[in-house]
Amino acid sequence: MNDQNQPGDSAEHEYDHGALGDAEYAEFMELAAEEGFDLEDVEGAIEAAGHGPLPVLAVVGRPNVGKSTLVNRIIGRREAVVEDRPGVTRDRVTYEGEWAGRRFKVVDTGGWEQDVLGIDASVAAQAEYAIDAADAVVFVVDAKVGATDTDEAVVRLLRKAGKPVVLCANKVDGPSGEADAAYLWSLGLGEPYPVSALHGRGTGDMLDAVLEVLPDAPRETFGGAGLGGPRRVALIGRPNVGKSSLLNKVAGEERVVVNELAGTTRDPVDELIELGGKTWKFVDTAGIRKRVHLQQGADYYASLRTAAAVEKAEVAVVLIDASESISVQDQRIITMAVEAGRALVIAYNKWDTLDEERRYYLEREIETELGQVAWAPRVNVSARTGRHMEKLVPALETALAGWETRVPTGRLNAFLGELVAAHPHPIRGGKQPRILFGTQAGTKPPRFVLFASGFIEAGYRRFIERRLREEFGFEGTPIHISVRVREKRGKKK
Repeated sequence: MNDQNQPGDSAEHEYDHGALGDAEYAEFMELAAEEGFDLEDVEGAIEAAGHGPLPVLAVVGRPNVGKSTLVNRIIGRREAVVEDRPGVTRDRVTYEGEWAGRRFKVVDTGGWEQDVLGIDASVAAQAEYAIDAADAVVFVVDAKVGATDTDEAVVRLLRKAGKPVVLCANKVDGPSGEADAAYLWSLGLGEPYPVSALHGRGTGDMLDAVLEVLPDAPRETFGGAGLGGPRRVALIGRPNVGKSSLLNKVAGEERVVVNELAGTTRDPVDELIELGGKTWKFVDTAGIRKRVHLQQGADYYASLRTAAAVEKAEVAVVLIDASESISVQDQRIITMAVEAGRALVIAYNKWDTLDEERRYYLEREIETELGQVAWAPRVNVSARTGRHMEKLVPALETALAGWETRVPTGRLNAFLGELVAAHPHPIRGGKQPRILFGTQAGTKPPRFVLFASGFIEAGYRRFIERRLREEFGFEGTPIHISVRVREKRGKKK
């Protein structure tokens, strides 16, 4: 999802400056210099925010080969849980790493084993999904043990996935262990990089190799309006809220199986549908029952595929059963779409079944339970009768327009100046931090970088977001705001 890449010679410059053009970028950097900011830090902040999603590196291997230790080494801090026994990591856990000035996501996975049952099978499924969702893979093998049958099975899995792979021969603590690493050429994945994740030996060479195969941005690109492709819409929600019925209704025919039995849909179903004079690509997904790591069997795999469908979508339509109370699971599904950075529409299904009392209580629930996404367009529909289906397309278009909105830097700073003057940050510890200036470095979703004289509290950031929405719209899209604080050493005298 690189929203800056455009055809032509200027693409590289646009990408380097986030969403800022050359003239706007030069003017902005002049402002940063006047305020005493380190220009390299400012440049890095703009690039980081303007980059959009980072490329993803999955770290996989069988249990107890040192994956989490390696992840800690890559990210430069002890975050991944490490114990001297296999199977500590179960879920996929994502961190952010940086090497040689390039940022990327690192996914720590549970150990992969073949022919396992129960929770071990779920762990293996997580690793398989991590490989599928990654842009490149680090395959970790214990050089002291050598290649096992399980390692050979992982190699087959990696070859099938077709992703670039860097082979890490871990637990090589000195020159004597490099001969053990050399035996891993037999896996057929190219050069094994001898590494000691525990002591850091060899990790630099391995990360250099990673950067060679890792793309600058994720491989996923969207067929946006500018490219003429259909917009991608993911239908998500709990089981049996009517996702498949809604898809059939907008399609005007029975495209997918509908049954009163919850969980009928297992795999995401892609359908090209003419709606409102446009072609849309709708993805009907399996219902998400509960936290992924608490699921079993087919439901588990279905939830993983649903998560992948959301990652590939541009806008998520979250269906909520209006006849039932809004659940924690409904809120969790909405959060999943927001954290994925997707435009959002909330559809309250089965609206035709509600009496006046239920409608009253539903409105109260929406205010209390979903106040954090009050910016999302709302449609009250009936997938069974087709009621209010015509309202779906305007809601989708509104959300996508907000998702792609960009505020010019000059207009943004005029707004910030008025905001700070009228509503200054509370004084803390005798000091009053101020927002000095800012820019919108990216879109899809909108990403802002604000530069300040001191630490800006979370409550004030939320206030800024609320006022940004009031002033510029951004209906139907999450907003990402990052704040950079001016270092004292760089302050102008």
